[in-house]
Parts: sequence; structure tokens; C-alpha cells
Amino acid sequence: YIHQALERINLELKESESNLLTFYGKPLEIFKELEKDYEVKSVYCNRDYEPSAIKRDNEIKDFLNSKKIDFLDFKDQVVFEKSEVAKDNGEPYTVYTPFSNKWKKLLTEEDYKSAKLDKTQFLKLPSKKILSLKEIGFEKTDFDFEEPKLESKIIAVYDEKRNFPALDATTHLGIALRFGTISVRKCVKFALSHNETWLNELIWREFFMQILFHFPKVVNYCFKEKYENIPWRNNEAEFEKWCNGETGYPIVDAGMRQLNQTGRMHNRIRMVTASFLTKHLLIDWRWGEAYFAKKLLDYDLSANNGNWQWAAGCGCDAAPYFRVFNPDEQTKKFDKDLKYIRKWNPDFEKDIVENRIVEHKFARERALETYKKALN
Repeated sequence: YIHQALERINLELKESESNLLTFYGKPLEIFKELEKDYEVKSVYCNRDYEPSAIKRDNEIKDFLNSKKIDFLDFKDQVVFEKSEVAKDNGEPYTVYTPFSNKWKKLLTEEDYKSAKLDKTQFLKLPSKKILSLKEIGFEKTDFDFEEPKLESKIIAVYDEKRNFPALDATTHLGIALRFGTISVRKCVKFALSHNETWLNELIWREFFMQILFHFPKVVNYCFKEKYENIPWRNNEAEFEKWCNGETGYPIVDAGMRQLNQTGRMHNRIRMVTASFLTKHLLIDWRWGEAYFAKKLLDYDLSANNGNWQWAAGCGCDAAPYFRVFNPDEQTKKFDKDLKYIRKWNPDFEKDIVENRIVEHKFARERALETYKKALN
């Protein structure tokens, strides 16, 4: 996806007699080479809030500053960053609703207006191809990446249809937002005039980003420390069955098979599969988070981490530990005609009778007892 996006950018730049220069390797080493090859006065970039990215950018900044080169970074992938949305005492919010209320209160038209781009200011460079997938150790896949676009017919009824995976009624903009091929400001402006529920989802994205920024420990640890006491079963055979979509619960298995085949999964099903792994199987949320990170095309550390901790009950503003999704009830509510399940898990009827990895009633009681004992 990134490679295709860079190719499109390069074609646009060529229309202005410019060109994209691409490099592959360790970022700091590449900047050292650039400093030797070009007369660099300033480096401009957009800020990244993941701990490893902050470390990377600080190392590059220190190197550039040692060479008397300015390092100038800017806000881009969010409307509000860092401490721009904070409590009155300056502390970060750890609960979504007050964060969302303050976010909306602070928002002005200035925050999402379009910026004009003067294409005559691009540096004139000779035409050059960007590095090929093969040159950077990758190969082409069959994944289909649609052009990111805002569709009124989808977003206008987003709140009514978003929870039904068979309807394909979500925006499909997760990948574009993750890699910046659509502007979050454009999305916010559109949401304001079309659907507040979708706007709330965009705010959830920023909430998890500021949680990661202020509490980087969440990458490896529970936000709520006492949840580290949970004695996860971490049965490897059961984890493999979950990964492969072989739990015997049709909606869970359909979701995992969709993920494995396409790199995508409907958000309602992400919640169901995450709850199943952490509550039914008592497998550490970090195992599931890592698997999703490996498979999801729209993988974003803050959102993936935040949602997994939400499902396990150990995150900020998480679902209470005693909330255990019943996969069969979720099916009745959100896929009652079994269209989604039949598409991704056509042999599901046999699984219900013969292949259930654990019975719901037993798993729920085991989870509640395990959590209660660990938290007390």
C-alpha cells in the first residue's frame, strides 16, 4: 500500500518537474549520507507519536543539529496532539467521554480548513523511479487497495449500519488514515456535516494516540497495573486454533479467516475475537495484539493497543472485566442471517456441534473467577 501511494505521489511530482527520492535502510544512516550528498539547510517532517518513532526522530534531530541543520516537525496526522486536549489542571484525560467533550469544545473551523499548495515551489529534479518492492525485500500481493474517498451514502447511515459486518457499511478509510493518504482534517470536516457517530470514532483514534504519547508503558504493560496479576493460561494450542479460525464459534472463526485472507476485519468482529481470546481462553491480550499487528493492513499501534486493552479490561476507559461477549448472542444481534459467517466460514454448522474449543458458560464463569481473584 505504501509503495503504491509513493508511486502515485511521484507521478504527481513529475507533472511539476520534480521527483521523489526514496531510500531503504536505517533512518539515521540515510540522513548521514544525505548530509554528505546535498547542501541541506532544513529538514521538515510531520510528528509521529509512537515511542520508537519519537526515539528515531530525536536521534535524527540531534545529528542534524550537530551539523547546524534545522529539524522542523509539525502536527499532521491528528487534529489535536499531545496536551492540546487536557484537563483544566493540565493532566491528560484517561476517560474517553470527557476527552471527546473537550475535543469538540476546542474545535474551530481553523482546525480543519484546507491549505493551499503552491506546486511551483517544488525543487526541480531529474526524473527517477522510486525503489522497487524487490529492491527493498518485498513482493507484490493480491490485496486490492481502493482509492480513499468519502462517500455520503456510507457515512450518512454509519451509526445505523456500522455494527453489521455483512452490510459492508463502513468507510474502509482505516488504511488511508494510518498512512496519511487521506487528511484527517478532511474527514473531520465531512463528519461534522454528515454523521456525529463517525466523528466520535475519529476522536477515539486521537484519544488512543494521546494515551500512547503520555503513557508509553502501554506498549508492553497494562494501563491498569493490577491487571498484571491475571494468571493467563496462554495455551499455545488454543492460541493457534484462534489464529487459524478453528475455535468452533462461527463468528469468531469467520473474523479470523477474513483477517488471515485479506488483512482486514470488521470492527465489531475485532471486539468479538479479542474478547474471546482474553476472556474465553484466558490468553494474554499481548499475544492477540501482536497477531493483529502482524496481519492488519491498517495496523496502528495506539488504536490496536488501546482496543486490545479495552477488550481485556485492563486499559483506560476499558470494558469492565465482567463483560464477556457471548459469540452466539453477538451473531443473533449482528449477523442473524449468517451472511458474514457463510462468506468466511462456510462449514460453520459442523463446528457448532463438534468442534467448540470451550463452552461459553464454563469459559465465562472461569474468566470471572480468574479476574476477580487476581484483582482482589
